[in-house]
Amino acid sequence: MQEYDIIVVGGGHAGIEASLAPARMGKKTLLITILAEQIGATSCNPAVGGLAKGHLVKELDALGGQMGLTTDAVGIQFRVLNESKGPAVRGSRAQIDMDRYRVYMRNLLLNTPNLDVTQEIATQILTKNGQISGVKTHLGNEYKTSKLIVTTGTFLNGLIHVGFNKLQAGRVGEFSSVNLSQSLRDHGFTLGRLKTGTCPRVDAKSIDFSVLEVQDGDANPVPFSFRTQDFAPTQLPCYIAYTNETTHEIIRSNFDKAPLFTGQIEGVGPRYCPSIEDKINRFGDRDRHHLFIEPQTASATEYYINGFSTSLPYDVQVAMLRSVKGFENARIVRHGYAIEYDYAPPTQLKHSLETKLLSGLYFAGQINGTTGYEEAAAQGLMAGINAALAIDGKEPLVLRRDEAYIGVLIDDLVTKGTKEPYRMFTSRAEYRLLLREDNAVLRLSGYGRQLGLIDAKTYERVEKIRQNLARGLAYLNQTVITPSKQNLALLESLGEDIISQNVSLQKIVARKSFTREKLQNLDEIFAGMDEASLEQILVEAKYQHYIAEQKSQIERMKDMLQVRIPEGFSFRGISGLSNEVVEKLETFNPPTLFAASEISGITPAAIDILHIYIKMNAKEPR
Repeated sequence: MQEYDIIVVGGGHAGIEASLAPARMGKKTLLITILAEQIGATSCNPAVGGLAKGHLVKELDALGGQMGLTTDAVGIQFRVLNESKGPAVRGSRAQIDMDRYRVYMRNLLLNTPNLDVTQEIATQILTKNGQISGVKTHLGNEYKTSKLIVTTGTFLNGLIHVGFNKLQAGRVGEFSSVNLSQSLRDHGFTLGRLKTGTCPRVDAKSIDFSVLEVQDGDANPVPFSFRTQDFAPTQLPCYIAYTNETTHEIIRSNFDKAPLFTGQIEGVGPRYCPSIEDKINRFGDRDRHHLFIEPQTASATEYYINGFSTSLPYDVQVAMLRSVKGFENARIVRHGYAIEYDYAPPTQLKHSLETKLLSGLYFAGQINGTTGYEEAAAQGLMAGINAALAIDGKEPLVLRRDEAYIGVLIDDLVTKGTKEPYRMFTSRAEYRLLLREDNAVLRLSGYGRQLGLIDAKTYERVEKIRQNLARGLAYLNQTVITPSKQNLALLESLGEDIISQNVSLQKIVARKSFTREKLQNLDEIFAGMDEASLEQILVEAKYQHYIAEQKSQIERMKDMLQVRIPEGFSFRGISGLSNEVVEKLETFNPPTLFAASEISGITPAAIDILHIYIKMNAKEPR
C-alpha cells in the first residue's frame, strides 16, 4: 500500500488548489481524479471572476494559490465590472481559453514536485479508530494517508437531466462517483441533493454577429495575479443578444417536458443563476432577457450562450435558440443540461474545513453546497493548507470575516449551512470596504509568505507598497495647506477647485475628482511611487472616515472573537438558554462567542449568558 501525507479526491478547481498547496509546502501529495485529461475543466461558463468572485481569486493569489496566475496566462478578455462604482464593489472578470486552461493546469500538476496524479475512481474511505487511514479505488488500489480532502464537485452520485432522459454521470461523457456517496453515509455523514446546469455551446459559423451588441474588454486590462509579469493579453470581444416573446412562448409551451417542473429533479438549484425555463416561469412579466455570447477559446470556434442554461429536450433547445435574433441558423455543438449531485451540508465541518465526524477528513468545493469555480478554489486552497499544517502539528489557518471574503465564505457555510447552492456576493461581507480587490495582497500575502507559498521577492514588493501607503497617508493627514497664492496655483494646475480656508491634503485627495496622476503631481513624495501604491493611497484617503469606522467595529468584534468556547463545553443545564438555542449550539459547535453570535436564531442575550458561564467555567478549580 502506497503512503502519502495528503490525498485529494477530485481534479476540479477545488482539487487543484487542495493538491498544489500542500505539495508546495513539502508534503507528499496524491491527486485521484476520474479523468486526467479533464483536470481543471470549466464545466460551465468559460470565465473566471466577477462581482465578489474576483475578490476570491485575488485573495487566492495573495495566499499563494494558482487560479489567478493561470487565468492571466490563458485569458482572452479582461474586464473590471462596476468600474464606475466604489472600489469595494468592483469585480475583475476574465474570459478564458477553456482548453488551454485545462491543459495548463494538468501540466502544472504533473510537473509539481511532491505531487502524484492517478486516474482512478475513489470508492471507499478507510478509517481506523475514528481517524482517516486511507482511501480505496475502483481498481482495488488502496492508498494510505492521515489526511484526505474530498473535492468531488458534481460527480458525487451525479445525475444528468435532458428532457425526460436521465444519465448517471458527473459531467457529459464522464463517470459519476456513486460508491463514495455510500461510503460517506456509512461513516455517518448526512447528504443532500443540489442541482446546477449549463448552457448550449454554438458553432461560431452559424451565428450572425453583425446584429449582436459588441462587448469589448478593457482598453488597459489588469491581471488577476500580483505575480504576473509582462501582461499583454489577447482581448477578444463578447456579444450580447436577447430573448423575445417567441422564445418565451416556445419555452412555456414545453414546461411539461422540463425536468425542473415535472418532479424529475429533486435537488435545489442556484437561486441567483436560474435556468432559462425557471426565469420565464418566475419572471413572466419580462419581455426579454440578456444573453451573453462568450468565446470558449482563443480560436473562437464555439460560443457559450451565458444566461441560457437549460435541461429542456434537444429539439426544444434548437427551436428556442433559433428564435433569438442572430441565431436563426444556429447549430448547437454541445447541448445544455441539468445535473443533480450529492452534497454534505457544511455545518458538519469545522472552520478549518475538517469534518467534525472524522479526524483528518476535509471537504472543499461543491460537496459543501457552493457553486462557482472561485468558491471551490478558495475552499480547496484552505483545506490543502490546513491539512498540511495539521501534519506539522500546527494550528489551522482560519481567516476571519474582517480579513477576507474567503473568511466570510467559510464562516457562512459552517455556521449557517446552506440548502441551495451558495454563491459569494459583496453584500455578504459586512466589512467590504476593508476587503477590496485592490488590497487583497496587502491583507493576506503575509500568510502566504509564512506558509512558503509566496516567494521573498514578491513579498518585498508587497512590503514596499505597504511602506509607501503608510508614508503617503501620514503625509496627507499631517500636511495642512493654506489658501496662499502658491497653493491656489497648485490646485488650479491640477484642475482642482481652490480653497478658502486651511485644509489637510487628505481632504483634497479625498475629492471624487482626484486621480493617481494628480497625486503624482501633488508633491515629490508621490512622484516615484508605483501605480499600486498610488492606488492604495488614493482609495484609503478617499474613504478614510468610513474605513476608520469599520476598523472600530472590528475591534469590538475581536473582543468576542477572543473568547473561545472550550472543547467539550456542555450547553445543557445553562439557565436562560432555551432548548432551541441549546440545540443549535450543539449542532454547530461554534469555536468562539463570535461564531456563536453568527448562528441564525442565537440572540445577544443568549451570548451574554454563554459568556458568563464560560468565565465561571474557567474559574472553577480543576
